[in-house]
Amino acid sequence: MSALRVAALVPAYQAAATVGDVVRGTARVVTPVLVVDDGSTDDTAAVAERAGARVARQTPNAGKGAALVHGFRLLAADCCTHALTLDADGQHLPDEIPVLLATSAAHPGAIVVGVRKKAGHEIRTIARFGNWFADRIMTALAGRPLPDTQSGFRVYPLAETLALGAVGSRYDFETEILFRAARRGVEVVGVPVRVYYPPVAERVSHFRPWLDTLRIIRTVVRVLLPGPG
Repeated sequence: MSALRVAALVPAYQAAATVGDVVRGTARVVTPVLVVDDGSTDDTAAVAERAGARVARQTPNAGKGAALVHGFRLLAADCCTHALTLDADGQHLPDEIPVLLATSAAHPGAIVVGVRKKAGHEIRTIARFGNWFADRIMTALAGRPLPDTQSGFRVYPLAETLALGAVGSRYDFETEILFRAARRGVEVVGVPVRVYYPPVAERVSHFRPWLDTLRIIRTVVRVLLPGPG
């Protein structure tokens, strides 16, 4: 494969307080930066634009997975080959981006996943259990290790990713895409990365543990037992 053309993609919802720093930090390593504002009612889009990002808006709110796919299609139309994805809350550290990009350059057809180093961080018990459960169950069903199925810090090869046809529109997308990749023989490579977790009381998450876990289970069943057509 020729040299990668990588753009950064940040799905964002109600992230006005953090998205500006994410865009500025990312742009020091990768440009362009595309922010897909997923129906925010705050100043997410304006803050991202002022920080230097290109902003695409989808309204109403359609979910993180839908925002990612929308961004993938826009970047593919711009002749990008890969998308580096980061969350808009500042969890993912720009200093770790070169590690993901180097791995992607060595494995250009692979989905590269930043495996979060959680040791030393205070993480809610239900969130820690949910991540552990998803990783173990997905690995068992896929028949091969799947690294950090809930991490949003990744590099996606656009053509291969879009061809997988994942349909999960919310947090189930990131698990589904790895599961489909494993079943289709697309390489998935995990790379340990440092992340930032603010104090538990200050964290803002739109992940709903029970509802989104049920969505993930439903998605797995759909992939394992596809209906007609």
